[in-house]
Amino acid sequence: MTYAWLIALLILILLVIYILNLSVFGKYPSKQTLQRIKQLPNYGVGQIDNQTFTPNLPEGISYWDVIKKIIKGNKNGTPSKVLPYQKPDFSSSNKFKIIWFGHSSYLILVDGKNILVDPVFSERTSPFQFLGARRFAGTDFVKPDDFPNLDVILITHDHYDHLDYHSILKLKSKTTHFVTSLGVGAHLIHWGIPENQITELAWGETTSPFADFHFTAAPARHFSGRLFKRNQTAWSSFILKTSANCIYLGGDSGYDHHFKTIGETYGPFDLAILECGQYNTMWPFIHMFPDQVVQAALDLRAKILMPVHWGKYKLAMHDWDEPIKQIVLNANSHNIPLATPQLGETFVIDREIPTSHWWVNL
Repeated sequence: MTYAWLIALLILILLVIYILNLSVFGKYPSKQTLQRIKQLPNYGVGQIDNQTFTPNLPEGISYWDVIKKIIKGNKNGTPSKVLPYQKPDFSSSNKFKIIWFGHSSYLILVDGKNILVDPVFSERTSPFQFLGARRFAGTDFVKPDDFPNLDVILITHDHYDHLDYHSILKLKSKTTHFVTSLGVGAHLIHWGIPENQITELAWGETTSPFADFHFTAAPARHFSGRLFKRNQTAWSSFILKTSANCIYLGGDSGYDHHFKTIGETYGPFDLAILECGQYNTMWPFIHMFPDQVVQAALDLRAKILMPVHWGKYKLAMHDWDEPIKQIVLNANSHNIPLATPQLGETFVIDREIPTSHWWVNL
């Protein structure tokens, strides 16, 4: 019996070691990249810090409180009907054209270039596709194989709902250039992407992969990590400047003073793409509430606000359509033009922007 227990324990240990070394978890930065990270002004004790103190949970809230809420769930967290979508128009464009695929994945087509941001097309935003909330019905209308050749894939940070292992494996042959936050390249290299195809940026750094195209990494208030150790890679928002446009690509962020600073430094913006979902009072510092999203757009001096980070996955306890409903109310009260495209809908920002309330009665 003793030997049986020892053998069982050994098998369990080997299984845990095997799981923790699965490719989906990626790799931590090392060598020159790790040295770059340690030289960051916001590098603290063994990790990257936010500009403002950002605890994982607010005072008085425990992880057990979070677990209980998750177990309780919300029957309205998932739409009761299949979400409508339009067939994307992938044709090349000189004007600034954009297509949203749900959550934080969207394609920008401008000046004859194609830029895909945070592509996540798996059924679940999880390291294991048999665990976690499934995508909403109707949101699987596009697959990695459907995309044209891409000039840049931009990754804001390494969370599973922004950096999807399976999608990257299918898309990596369609592009020759990745732009991402400092440290995230270690995951990409581990997944077979050549190092010379990856540009990693710290906040304030700019890269120009081709003429009249400039990507600048800027602060965000969030965190990173794919396994147990947090904040070993950076998280960023990005400013995209093209020949005729200045666009804010928000990534994930709680509200903070960085929006006003970015607006004063790089604005005004023709379009601000900001997260508006997956918030909760139990994690109030790392995601924005709808009223904060509108304030962030004002701080950025954005001409148009496009809310993302909703409409595909249930990653919080609010109703699935609560974020966009609240955003509409807040944006209207501040006279901020709002782009609310259907999934897959293709539009050009200097023409008529989509404003339909397509989520009503779903």
